[in-house]
Amino acid sequence: MAAMGNGTGETSVMGEGGEFKMILVVRNDLKMGKGKVAAQCSHAAVSAYKQVQRRNPSLLKQWEFSGQPKVVVKAPDEETLIDLLGHAKEVGLPVSLIQDAGRTQIAPGSRTVLGIGPGPADLIDRVTGDLKLY
Repeated sequence: MAAMGNGTGETSVMGEGGEFKMILVVRNDLKMGKGKVAAQCSHAAVSAYKQVQRRNPSLLKQWEFSGQPKVVVKAPDEETLIDLLGHAKEVGLPVSLIQDAGRTQIAPGSRTVLGIGPGPADLIDRVTGDLKLY
């Protein structure tokens, strides 16, 4: 993967915004703090990465080559999260549902974030395309 300057002092990764991505769906009703959301999304991303590394290394390489795009969106409640989980499984996407240990802000066992992918962007969009950015 090559990095190049874009003239604004920022560096972009070639291939960014490719045909593969990962979506992290955050439950908005839990009202988690920013740090908590970041930690829960990190758990989901690492879990999804490990899963795809074991089950489909060629897909993982394609996602890595496309710049490892990740998008964070919000779901209104747990029911929506579970519906998305089922839909993603139905179409064959890897999923990673994170449950919190309950040591800080929220109740133990709360389902906080659903990782979907990495996978083909068009397939992921069929599952999560109606959700708003977090």
